[in-house]
Amino acid sequence: MTTLEKERTIMAVDPEFDIKYASRRRHPWRWVSAIIILIFVADFVRNLVTNPNFGWPVVFSALRAESIIKGLGVTLLLTVIAMIIGIVLGVLLAIARLSPNPVLRSAAGTYVWFFRGTPTLVQLIFFYNLSALFPHLSIGLPFGGPQFATFDTNAVITPLFAAILGLGLNEGAYMSEIVRGGLLSVDAGQQDAAHALGMTDARVMRRIVLPQAMRFIIPPTGNQVISMLKATALVSVIALSDLLYAAQSIYNRTFETIPLLIVVCIWYLAITSVLYVGQSFIERRFSRSDRRARTTYRDFLRIRPKATTPPVTEGPTA
Repeated sequence: MTTLEKERTIMAVDPEFDIKYASRRRHPWRWVSAIIILIFVADFVRNLVTNPNFGWPVVFSALRAESIIKGLGVTLLLTVIAMIIGIVLGVLLAIARLSPNPVLRSAAGTYVWFFRGTPTLVQLIFFYNLSALFPHLSIGLPFGGPQFATFDTNAVITPLFAAILGLGLNEGAYMSEIVRGGLLSVDAGQQDAAHALGMTDARVMRRIVLPQAMRFIIPPTGNQVISMLKATALVSVIALSDLLYAAQSIYNRTFETIPLLIVVCIWYLAITSVLYVGQSFIERRFSRSDRRARTTYRDFLRIRPKATTPPVTEGPTA
């Protein structure tokens, strides 16, 4: 009898044999892969410590440089403002795309199509050079009507404002798809029931749809915040003194490129790590209803009712 046949015979007698066998099963390739990975990690750490080209003294001194801290502040400011604009635009665009009005739905779809279909870097450069297309910006009536105020485009579209426009408008297109997916996740029958109770469309959206859709909207929004933080590095091409641009301005003078890039990576990793922790708490809170209890084999044995021998009852006495 082969080993497989023995196992099948035992499983026929003991249905819990597969659990017991899995708990005793050996996994030698796990140890082999772990040892190989540890060897590569140890070699990488050795190179980090022994290679003088990393310039760790320069890294530690530049981490607290005044220009680096100011650039970090600009990066965080851009992230916050662009995400606020993106969330507001995303909600409005998502509602417009679900609207029965075909003009509103087509306009929102065209907006999303354009900003998702063109690179963010191209949009930033376009807004930065908007004065080449419109030398003056005016507020007034269209089609040559009277103008109430006129501004110089170069004075209005500063590098900071161009970065806010490029990142915020681009983020609005992506957030609209997240919000739209969350809104579509709510059962349409609940909306029909709310309408049958006499609720208006705005009240149904505010009281019925949005509270349920938030559990599908907020977790991916955390991913978008982290992506926005990293996307702010693109504004260095329009001479905005963010974190990357501050590091570039230093290593262009000192020619210490690698240490300054390590400084940028350390700051980005530190901020994204904080955001990851916050995102995990948010996801845990909004997924409480879907969380399923997972028990280990020991927990299974602990909660499994033990087999008890039925008490022996004495028969009727004669």
